[in-house]
Formats: sequence, structure tokens, C-alpha cells
Amino acid sequence: MVPHGTIKRNRRREWLLKVIVFVASVGLIVYFQPRDNTFNYQFDINRPWRYGQLIAPFDFPILKSDDVVRREQDSLLSTFQPYYVLSRDVATEAVARLQRDYRADALGALPSADYLTYLERTLSEIYQAGVLSTESLNGLMADSLSAIRVVDEKKAARRSLSVVYSTTRAYQYLLTADSLHYSPDALRRLSLNEYIQPNLSYDAARTDAARAELIDSYAYANGLVVAGQKIVDRGEMVSRDTYNILQSLRKEYSLRSDNSGQRRLMLVGQLLFVGLFIFSFMLYVDIYRVDFYETRGSLPLIMALITLFCVLTSVMMSHHVTDIYYVPYAMLPLLLRVFLDSRTAFFAHVTTILICSLTITYPHEFIMLQLAGGMAAVFSLRELSQRSQIFGSALSVILAYSAVFFAYELITESDLSKLNLSMYAHFAVSGVLLLFSYPLMFLVEKAFGFTSNVTLVELSNINTPLLRRLSETVPGTFQHSMQVANLAAEAANHIGAKSQLVRTGALYHDIGKMSNPAFFTENQSSGVNPHTNLTFEQSAQVIIGHVTDGLRLAEHHRLPKAIKDFISTHHGVGLTRYFYVSWVNEHPGEEIDRSIFTYPGPNPQTAEQAILMMADAVEAASRSLKEYTEESIATLVDKIVDEQQAEGYFRQCPITFKDVATIKAVFKEKLKTMYHTRVSYPELKKARTRSPRKSRAK
Repeated sequence: MVPHGTIKRNRRREWLLKVIVFVASVGLIVYFQPRDNTFNYQFDINRPWRYGQLIAPFDFPILKSDDVVRREQDSLLSTFQPYYVLSRDVATEAVARLQRDYRADALGALPSADYLTYLERTLSEIYQAGVLSTESLNGLMADSLSAIRVVDEKKAARRSLSVVYSTTRAYQYLLTADSLHYSPDALRRLSLNEYIQPNLSYDAARTDAARAELIDSYAYANGLVVAGQKIVDRGEMVSRDTYNILQSLRKEYSLRSDNSGQRRLMLVGQLLFVGLFIFSFMLYVDIYRVDFYETRGSLPLIMALITLFCVLTSVMMSHHVTDIYYVPYAMLPLLLRVFLDSRTAFFAHVTTILICSLTITYPHEFIMLQLAGGMAAVFSLRELSQRSQIFGSALSVILAYSAVFFAYELITESDLSKLNLSMYAHFAVSGVLLLFSYPLMFLVEKAFGFTSNVTLVELSNINTPLLRRLSETVPGTFQHSMQVANLAAEAANHIGAKSQLVRTGALYHDIGKMSNPAFFTENQSSGVNPHTNLTFEQSAQVIIGHVTDGLRLAEHHRLPKAIKDFISTHHGVGLTRYFYVSWVNEHPGEEIDRSIFTYPGPNPQTAEQAILMMADAVEAASRSLKEYTEESIATLVDKIVDEQQAEGYFRQCPITFKDVATIKAVFKEKLKTMYHTRVSYPELKKARTRSPRKSRAK
């Protein structure tokens, strides 16, 4: 009996797990949900308005769409002229330096003094027009600007870029401005580029201020809606103009509302909404699948998948990543169907899509489609054992999406030409992404400690190294395991248990016998029994050791926990009865230490483990029958299974008396088939040949 203190501690741990899972799931989901507006109507262009009549609650401007604003502002800024300050000091310094160099003969021999006058006049002309660096002028040209604003002594005037010089163009102009009277070749011998410097500098402060003033003067609105004016009525198509009005109303709501107070109210609403659905799901688990709290990975897997899809939906809708129908929501029920059960899978799927619908543009359409896809995923996959089944499920989901959406469009649209064909492409992409459920199962198995049927099928292949070694090292045990696997799988099928799980568990349940094969009857071929040299206690320990040896081998070969559980429970906490009874008979009246003759256990915890215990004992005992008749087989099966029930081996597993009766009936039929006697075929007798004489006499 479990101590009362232990029960209380277990209950406290269970409640703590519930609270942690609930708070973590609700907190993560709500954290990522958008809270940026209070106008919660969902609408789109050329789609009917699904709500009641909408009346303007206050005056508000009709704002231009973002595309229009961007286009008009770009057009406005294309005529904007940046500001540059003209520095007269640069021109004065250049002319003064030219004169100094001429007096110091630094210019070399000029053909005449007129050249100096020409250079002074031309430099003054160039600097008056303005000089920019070649890179700056090319940059302005690349931006499609035709003019700039030049600030000269606090006066700003428009100046065309065609009259502004770059340093390169100024040098060329200085050489060729009057080539008829002044030889360019003579001027090239001078270092004239030393007298040409930019005298226009960019005025960032004036430019930014002017640009801001220009943007501020832009009219973002192109109309006004007055309070009491009807905006749209139920069933009306949302035109582009109506769409702009609704978007303007949404933005006006956001501006008028008290952001902090409004967001707090929205946060409370989201917490209540999400919390109620998560609480409902956990209530379902508490009532119908309380075993999930005891199974290590069940509840974490469910809540992780629900949270993942809810967060993914919120992020996609908040950032407008892509169309929401690309997301393979059917992956959630598919994974839960494989690792848990169909009812839990569908209930978790419904919970997820209802929470996700809070952030979806068209929640009614979304819920309708995802319900159909989820049902198709659950019903199309009963027991995954082949990769091709995932393809079949993906196709079923695509067809379910398409059929429901087509029916919905026929109801809402009166014209077949208006059908939204792009949605079917979205469904196809979602179905393709659903195929990634198969590799994802491997990650789920490793992260949450589950074992899928695909893994079980792979492990049941007798060519795996461990099973091949079993068949070579202990062929008798291998044949016994194969027979037990057939018996157990057939029984599991008849009571609705997991046949593939119990079949695989049966193949591995006796792998520990490879450590001491000769000590087990089915492997003794020479007639020599090594137990004759051991005491009963030693023999019992050798036999019991095949359980611990099997667990050690399973750990070494990294077998799943589900398989290791079959190894540890197939004898439960039973006795090695032969050696126990022999010891008692040899030591009458003496105190016996039962633990020496008792398997470590535990007793079976699941229906599959109970089936294996029965099948193992029945198959082993059936080999000792002297004759195989219906009566002897039935008596043997009833005796062994009834004794196991009486010993209380099945008290901790969910198996009913009806299940036990069904299992016994299956065992009897299978054993009769396995041990039937062949019918002796009669020999053909040769017919006697009659004597011709006698024939004639007759």
C-alpha cells in the first residue's frame, strides 16, 4: 500500500505541473498576440461586410492609402531642391594666389599679361556660378535633381545644375573659354587646377528643415466622414473607397484611444480568452486522460504543439510574413494521433484553431477549413507504419480543404468566374509542408520520449543486429520470442490494444538470455543441464538475471523506453516458481527469503505489457504438454492466466475481465493452430486382377 505522505506529495507535484503548464502556455501565447488597435472588424477589398450596419461614431478624415501616400510624397520630393551655401572667400583666395604666383614668376612665362587678366576674369565667373566636387555633382544628377538652392549672403535662390561647375568641368572651361585669343596649349603648361576649389557646401540643417516643412504641408486626407454617416451595411461589398474609409476609422480609433489603458483592457481580454480554452483542454485531460500526467512527455508535447502554432500564427499576422493558409495546421493532430490518440488529437486541434482565430482576418472561414483539415488528418491515419501513409494523409487534408472551400465559395459567390483559385495553391503548399511531419516525428521521439509505430516496425525487423544476434546465439529463445510475438499481437488486435508495440516488445523481451543461454531449457540441446551444479538460490539468480541483463543490453543498443518496459515487466514481481518450490520441498519448515527467488519487476503497467506476460507464460508452458488437444490447451491457458490474475499481476494496468476472457480465447485458438496434428493420408491400395479363366467361368 502506498503511504499517505507519498500520495500527498504526488498530488502536489501533479498540481504544480498543471499550474506551470497552464501559466507557461497562456503567457507565451498572449505575449505574442497583437495589441495595436481597438477596431477589431475584419474586412478586405471585394469581400462582403459580415457585420451589422456601421455608422461613423465621430468626424474623421479619409486618409489616403499607404501606396498613394508613398507615391505622392516621392513625386513631391522629386522637385525638392537641397540647400548649398556659396563661399565668396574661396574665389577671393584663388584670385589672390594667382596674382602672387604671377608676381613671383611661379606661373612660368606667360605669352602676355593679357593671359593673367583672362584667368582672373574667368575664375571670377566660374566661382560666381558655383563649383561642386565632381562626385557631388554626379550624385545630384543621379538623383534626377535639376536644380539646387544656393544661399548667397543669406539670400537663397534657385540655381540650375546646368550652370553649376564641377571641378573637372571648371578646369576644362578655364582652358577653352576663349581659345581664339588664348592658347589652350599655353594654359595647360600652368597648374590651373590648383586655383579651382569647390565653393558650394551642403547645408544639412536648412535642407532637412525645408524637407520636413514640405512633408508637413502634404495632405494625407482626401475627404471627411462626419459623425452619423453610414459607412457600410451588412452584406455590402467592400469597395476600395469603403476599404480606405474603414482603414481610416481604424487609425483614428488608435489615435483617439488611451493607448496604455486600452492595451491593458485588451491584454485582460486576451488572457481570459486564451486561458478559458487552455483550461478547457486541461479539464478534458483531467477527466478523460489523467494518465498524461503520469506519462513523462504526453502533456508537454501537447502544450508545446498548441503553443507553437498559436505563437506562429500571431507572429505571421503581426508582421504580415505570408499567407496564413500556408501553415500546415493539420500537422498538430497528425503528430498527436501518431503518439497519443485520435480524441486528444482532435480536441487539441480545435483548441488551437479557436485560439488562433482571434488574430485571423477571416476567423469563420479559417475555423471551418481547419476543422475539415484536422478531421481528415485524424481519420486518414489510424496506425502509422509506412512512410506512404503520410502522403495519403497529406492528400486527404488537401482534398478536405479544397472541397470545403469550394462548397463555401459556391454558397457565397454567385459567379463561378469569381472563384479564388489561388487558395487551392495555398492548400497544396500546406499539404506539401505536412509531409515534413515524418522527419519531425524523430525529433519528437527524442525530445519527449515517445516511440512511433515507424520506429517499432524498424525495430521488429529480424535483420537488425540485436535480433540477428539473438537468432544466432539462442535460437530456442528466438523461436520462443517469435511465437510469443504472434500470440500477443493477435490478442492485442482483438481487444483494441497496440499490436505493433506488443509485437516488438515480445521480440526483445528475452534478449537477456544471451548472457547465459545454456541455463534456459529452450536452448539446451546436448541434454546437459548446468543447473545440476548450482544450488536452487544460485539457479534462481541466474534465471532472474536475464531481466537485468536484458535491460543492460537494451540500454547499450539504445532501445526505446517502451521496449525496455516490456523486458522489466514480462515476469513482474513473480517467483521463479520451480526453484522456489524445490527449495521449500527440500527445506521443510525453514524460513525462506522470497526476495532471492523474486523477479525485480515491476508488474505490468499497460494492457500491452499484461498481454505479453500472459503470452510469454502460456507459450513457454505449452511446450511441456504431453498431448495437444482442445481440452489440454484450454486447461493450460485458463490455469496460467487465472493464476496470474490471482497473484495480482494485473492490478496496476487498465485491463478488464472482458479483455482477459478475450485474450484467453485468442490464445486457445492460436495454440490449437500452432500445435495441430497432421491428418495421416491413406495409402493407395492396388486393385486385384481377376483370372481370365474364372471370368469366363462366370
